[in-house]
Amino acid sequence: MRIEERDFPAIADDYVLGLLDAAEAAEVEAAIERDGGLAEAVARARERFLPLDTSVEPAPVSSALWDAISSRLPEQPGAAAPSLASVSPRLPLAGNDNSRSGWRATAISAIAASLILAGGLVWSVTRVNEPLVVAVLLNEAGEIQAVVEDFGNDTASVKLLNDFAVPQDKTMQVWTLPSREMGPMSLGLLEQSHSAKLSGSTLPRPQETQLYEITLEQAGGSPTGRPTGPILAKGFAKLAR
Repeated sequence: MRIEERDFPAIADDYVLGLLDAAEAAEVEAAIERDGGLAEAVARARERFLPLDTSVEPAPVSSALWDAISSRLPEQPGAAAPSLASVSPRLPLAGNDNSRSGWRATAISAIAASLILAGGLVWSVTRVNEPLVVAVLLNEAGEIQAVVEDFGNDTASVKLLNDFAVPQDKTMQVWTLPSREMGPMSLGLLEQSHSAKLSGSTLPRPQETQLYEITLEQAGGSPTGRPTGPILAKGFAKLAR
């Protein structure tokens, strides 16, 4: 795990929220002893997240809430959830095929999870810089894999919530679809399969239901500038409330 000064805020958040594995947490704790800047970042993170520890009580999700979520979901008559590859004719379809019906259920689950996230469970709303949209990314089995916060100034934060096995000759690349006219745009690479803050191309202001996706690409990123590898996770954005 590389601990650099520019990554102190993100590392501190991951540490305080318990998103690091045991080895990474021990590495951060050792670095805190040596580096006052990291120690200060951790202290600030603990202060920001303290209200979550003291004011939030676990509660079951009622059937009424699920009914309310279902009523707000867009109709998807018989169509699979779109992918970034589907609006990019330059790509070989076989490398990024989303035609399987499992992605439709995944897309609906992603929207529902995003609604719950925006409703009050997220740590993102406690930050000084508020994201414009938040997207929960799921795999084909409907399991949450990552959370993307897009700040609308060519900067996005990607929090991985699962371990990914990435071969040495591959890398994880994050994409979004601002519009079908623009096509899929890269937000950057996730080095060593770790959570990160990414600065990609200057893009339009992110919108509700904007598609975000993580794919497995060649080392150094997609050679075409468009997603070509298999999809690891995808989901739709919700406006941060």
